[in-house]
Parts: sequence; C-alpha cells; structure tokens
Amino acid sequence: MFPKSQQGFTLVTAIFLLVVLAGLGAFMTTISLNQQIGSTLDFMGAKAFQAARSGTEWGLYKVLNTPPSCISSTDIGVINDMRVTMTCSVIAPTVNITEAGIGVIYSITATACNIPDSDTCPGVVSNPDYVERRFTVLADTTQ
Repeated sequence: MFPKSQQGFTLVTAIFLLVVLAGLGAFMTTISLNQQIGSTLDFMGAKAFQAARSGTEWGLYKVLNTPPSCISSTDIGVINDMRVTMTCSVIAPTVNITEAGIGVIYSITATACNIPDSDTCPGVVSNPDYVERRFTVLADTTQ
C-alpha cells in the first residue's frame, strides 16, 4: 500500500498533537489557578481594608470621648477574619512646642492582617498569602 518510508507517520503526528494539547491544558490550568488566587487575595485585601478602617474608628472613639484614652499599642481583636492592631500617639503639644488655642493632636494607626505574628500585626510578610492594610488618621481635639 504505502511505501516503507511513510509507515508510522500518523503515530508521530498523534504523539506530537497529544504533547501540544497536554501543554496547552497545563498552561490554561496554571492561568486559571493564578487568576483565582489573585481574586482571593483581592477579596482578602478588601476585608483587611475595612478592618483597618474599623480600627481607626475605634481609636477615634477612644481619643475623642471624655476622658480621652490613647494607648500606645493595643490588639483590638479580630474583625472580618483579620487581626487588627492599633497604635496611638500624641503628636502635639510636645514638651518643647506649645501654642495657644491648639488642642491635643493624636495620630492613630490601625493595621489589619490575615496572618499575624504573635497575635499582632504586621505579621508574617514572607508568606505569599499574607494580606495587610494600614490606615493612619489624625485627630485634633481643638474646640
């Protein structure tokens, strides 16, 4: 039927097509997995954003109520599956600088993360699934 030199050509073509299709399938699986991981991290980032924002609001509540309470650093717990750590410091008046008519100015920073280090944020930054958001607000008590 066929000359001896052409026998087996279909087998080589079939193996080539199987290898190409398997490579294409592996590539599509990798792209899909990376897109799902990116989407999940984006969602976790939004949750961390809202948790950090809640932390700053909690800090504002503490410093703007009577009597004001400004704790240097505190872990305020878990919000939206995110650990939130809040720091507070007095910016003004300082020991050397005072000005009439200026109240106390507080700096409040809330950090939210999904993988805390010893139950505080910032956490384990080397983890590829780590998500962190940080918010800083200033509160002025001038009347």
